[in-house]
Amino acid sequence: MGEELVDLIVELKEDEALKATKAKIDAAEDPIEIIELSRKAMKIVGDRFEAGEYMLPELVMAGEILKGISEIIKPKLIKADTKYIGKFILGTIEGDIHDIGKNVIKFLLEGNGFEVIDLGIDVPPEKFVETLKETGAPIIGMSALLSSGYPGMKKTVELIKEAGLRDKVKILIGGEPMDELVMEYTGADAWTRSGAEGVIIAKKWMGV
Repeated sequence: MGEELVDLIVELKEDEALKATKAKIDAAEDPIEIIELSRKAMKIVGDRFEAGEYMLPELVMAGEILKGISEIIKPKLIKADTKYIGKFILGTIEGDIHDIGKNVIKFLLEGNGFEVIDLGIDVPPEKFVETLKETGAPIIGMSALLSSGYPGMKKTVELIKEAGLRDKVKILIGGEPMDELVMEYTGADAWTRSGAEGVIIAKKWMGV
């Protein structure tokens, strides 16, 4: 059933993918597992896009499917009566329109007491810095599914340094292609491919 959901997302079969997701939720399956299946599917979609097999319309369609999946699993991710921890600036970096990973960690962060300032998709580096100046948030999270997002992440960190704010903020990068080398290249403080792990990192930074 898990691989079936992956295939439905990759083949852009929206109705069937949402129906399969609802069936999993109705069967009390772990929403985090559904997130992981979605992540796996988006990795394949991203690979096809970079290989020229999928074009922008397919990328947008996959994003819409995953937005629908997020709405189905959202109620199972958010916890009630949680203590406020702090602000978290979040966005998909410029040049990337994927938001499933961003939306998932947003739900998880909100469920764990963070006030999430969601900048959306295709966010330019300057917007991250502008928002940091306005809010004084202690953490910035940048997401990307495509390797083309690396330069934007690096530029964001550089602009934060130029603004004299680097020692006041922790920077987390997330998405399927992230690893230690990407973290070093961009100058971020941590990386993750998992929304749940991202929340753990953020809470640790906040001393929770």
